Amino acid sequence: MSNDRHKDEVSGTDTTGHEWDGLKELDTPLPRWWLYIFYATIAVAVVYWVLMPAWPIGRTYTPGLLHYSDRHNVAVDVAALQNARAPMYARLAHATPADLEHDPQLQQFARAAGESAFGDHCRTCHGAGGGGQAGYPNLTDDVWLWGGSLTEIEHTINVGIRSENPQTRTSMMPAFGRLQMLTPEQISDTAEYVITLGPAASRLHPNVPAAQRGAAIYGQQCAVCHGVTGAGDRSIGAPSLSDDVWLYGGSREAIRTQIELGRGGVMPTWQGTLDPGTIRALAFYVHELGGGEPDAQPAPAAPTPTPPRAAAPARATTASAAPAIDPSQPATQPSGTTQ
Repeated sequence: MSNDRHKDEVSGTDTTGHEWDGLKELDTPLPRWWLYIFYATIAVAVVYWVLMPAWPIGRTYTPGLLHYSDRHNVAVDVAALQNARAPMYARLAHATPADLEHDPQLQQFARAAGESAFGDHCRTCHGAGGGGQAGYPNLTDDVWLWGGSLTEIEHTINVGIRSENPQTRTSMMPAFGRLQMLTPEQISDTAEYVITLGPAASRLHPNVPAAQRGAAIYGQQCAVCHGVTGAGDRSIGAPSLSDDVWLYGGSREAIRTQIELGRGGVMPTWQGTLDPGTIRALAFYVHELGGGEPDAQPAPAAPTPTPPRAAAPARATTASAAPAIDPSQPATQPSGTTQ
């Protein structure tokens, strides 16, 4: 390697003096237009540092002469949007299910607002379209653990399931295997019987002798919550075992594992995190996802009793108008009276 600087004979440009195996490095200057642009960018950067937030200083930064803040601008835009939507949210928060049913404009707003809230707060667990996944309920199948009316769905969103809310919905399935309440063989027999309760029997083909043994165990340990026929009980959040809809999977092994471990998920309470209007919109959106169940109609008001009419004053009669009484005939009782 040589470090001798000289002018290149072909290009007429000075070399850097570096040479490798006969190859020399030219010291070609940059074009002036390129240099001018480069210097301009430096000048712009200096002006930007002065005018805009730029340099971090501990936990703060230099605000710049313009005091520009994207965070502040976003907060202002969000507040303006919330103020614009506030009247509709207020209407929605005070609307009854019947009001929503007969107000297309409010329905459209609730649908859009609910979809947005679902994407922000529920999509992570329940999926983009509400289809759910193992351990997270499917919200599109119109199968509801605690009730599928608009009122019940809204209550579930408010208080959560096994959440920190004092009024949370709570149910607990014992871990029959982990707590050694049943033997592995009894758990398998019970799983076979559970399979016979619904359409799962046609695809899993339960073991009949095992199911017969499991029937007695089911009656002793499971029927009190799930019912004799496996229909479930919404009042305590006990799922139906007869519809072939399974939260943790409908395979034979998944059913057996659920009996063994008694798994139960947690849904957070959104009361206090979301305002009543947003919760109502979210409930409406979820209600529509699964088809939803109708709310109970309010009982008809009792009819107002009609006050009795005042008796008309008796009119005086003349002696000639009164019937004659024959003292020789015995007195008789009026019809329908007793002695």
